[in-house]
This record gives sequence, C-alpha cells and structure tokens, in this order.
Amino acid sequence: MDNTHILVTGGCGFIGSNFIHYMLSRYSARITNLDKLTYAGNLENLKAVETNPLYTFVKGDIAQAADLERLPDGIEVIINFAAESHVDRSITDPDAFIETNICGTYRLLEFAKQRSIKRFVQVSTDEVYGSLPESGKFTETTPLAPNSPYSASKASADMLAMAYHHTFGLPVLITRCSNNYGPFQFPEKLIPLMISNAIEGKELPVYGDGLNVRDWIHVEDHCEAIRLVAERGRVGNVYNVGADNEWTNIEIVKGLLDILGKPHSLIKFVKERPGHDRRYAIDNGKIKRELGYRAKKDFRQGLEETVKWYLENSEWWQRIKTGEYLEYYEKMYGGR
Repeated sequence: MDNTHILVTGGCGFIGSNFIHYMLSRYSARITNLDKLTYAGNLENLKAVETNPLYTFVKGDIAQAADLERLPDGIEVIINFAAESHVDRSITDPDAFIETNICGTYRLLEFAKQRSIKRFVQVSTDEVYGSLPESGKFTETTPLAPNSPYSASKASADMLAMAYHHTFGLPVLITRCSNNYGPFQFPEKLIPLMISNAIEGKELPVYGDGLNVRDWIHVEDHCEAIRLVAERGRVGNVYNVGADNEWTNIEIVKGLLDILGKPHSLIKFVKERPGHDRRYAIDNGKIKRELGYRAKKDFRQGLEETVKWYLENSEWWQRIKTGEYLEYYEKMYGGR
C-alpha cells in the first residue's frame, strides 16, 4: 500500500491508532485520520507519529457531511474504524450507537461514492453473528443475529455497506474480527480493565460465572489482516479475522493476575450483563486461503507484553480512569 492515500476514520481509538502506527512503520502510505475525539478517542495514542509528514489529523464526525467535505482530495482507500463499540454502553445509552455506527456509516458511504473511492473497508465484529453453542464457528455465511444494540448497529452498518456495493458498485469489503487486545485499549474492555484494577489492588468484576468464551487476537495481527483485505481482498466480500484462540473470561482474568503476581481473591463475580452472548469463535479459513493470512502473536507472550505496556504507561490509563469514566464504572459495576 505504498504511495496510497488512506482515510482512517476513528484513528485515535484503540484499533485505529494501532493500525496507523502499523502502517506508518512499514509503508509509505499517506494517512489522513478523521476522529471525533469522543471519550475513547485519545490524541496521545498517536503522539509518536504526529510530526510524521505522511500523517494528518482532522477533527470531525463521520455522521456530519460538512466534516467529510473538509477532507483533502486524493483519498483512494477508506478504512472505517469509527464506531461506538462497548456493549455495556449500548445497553444503557443506545442513541450514540445508532448515530455513529449506522448514520455515520451511511454518510461515509455517500462520501465514498461521491469521491469515487477505490476501496472501502468496513471494520466490523464477530458479534453481528450472535451467540454460539459449545461447538461450531462463525463463517462468512453465518446469518446475522445480533443480540445487543451495539451488535445490531454494526450489523446494520454492514448491510448498508454491502447494499452500496450491490446498488452503486461501491468497492466495499467487510472484516469481522474476534476480540482484540493490546496497547492503547480503553480500560472499559475486559483485559485493560482487569490489568489496571489489579495494578491498583482493586476488585476485578467478572460477569456471571465467568465462563463466556471469546476468541482473542492481538491488535497487531488484526491490523495485518485489515491491510491484506484492503490491498488484495475481493471486492464485495466479507472476511472473518480470528486467531483460533478461545478462552473463557475467567481463564483470562486468572492468567492476568498470575502474570502480575496478584491473588485470585481480587476476583468478584457480579450480576450477569443483559443479553450476554455465551460464546464467539471465528472460522478464518477464507482469509487464510485467499490472502495467506496467519495470526503470528503467541497469546501468552502477547498478554505479557500487554501487561508490561500498561505497567509502563500507567499515566496514560490513570488519566483516563477519572471523571466520566468513574461515573460510568460505578453505574456498570457498583450495584452488582
């Protein structure tokens, strides 16, 4: 993707910022980053690249046509990371999810159509498929059956994107990835929440019996998959991205405590989240066969590296875990 002008939306968030770091460290692509800077968008995530001549930041909202019109000419590829993405927040306040994930994607698709974009990658999630029993995996042809306002909004965005491909010939591709972990992840998500609470000696809230299963992938492996899809994926196709790495939530939490040398007595089981899907698992055979993709990061090594990052960057997450975040945390876990 050298010499390509890429618009990254939501590039100050967890996966978006990691993707920008990944691309600028390996390719000579020009990156324009459009981000609204909501609670989860943090300019500090990109401090190391802010003076790179190939990088430009634009503050703006994908749901506002006027903000999109301010973007520079020459954009060839759009990778849409911009989304409200936390299930708990979608249960207590779904409005933002409808506005950003559905209306925002619509506005961005219209922009792509007007600008004759060469590739539009919609970054989605395995949660659009719903919940799995103890066996089986999601494939790209698994019917969509979302169970939360968050996943329903992402499924809606996916369907809009594919409709623009079939109706207008827009060169859309969709990726659906399993649970990510790594640096710069906002500490409302499982792994950074547990790491930061354990460092501070606080209780670690675990929903239900802790036996919900997720397929975990390091964010850098996800970034590589997105790059491959953007560069060589077949237009009009969906690509599942996973690491064949299933763990229960309680196994993850205990493993993190062990890495940190903290007691398991810090674990506190709390009331189950409404509509909590039991299991997700990705069949990533298609992206392996067609694009030669392989997740590379060993999970134990990846967890240890992630713990080390949060230990070494405590000021980053301590600044985040104040004010609005503390109010939200108390709302989610305080009475459970």
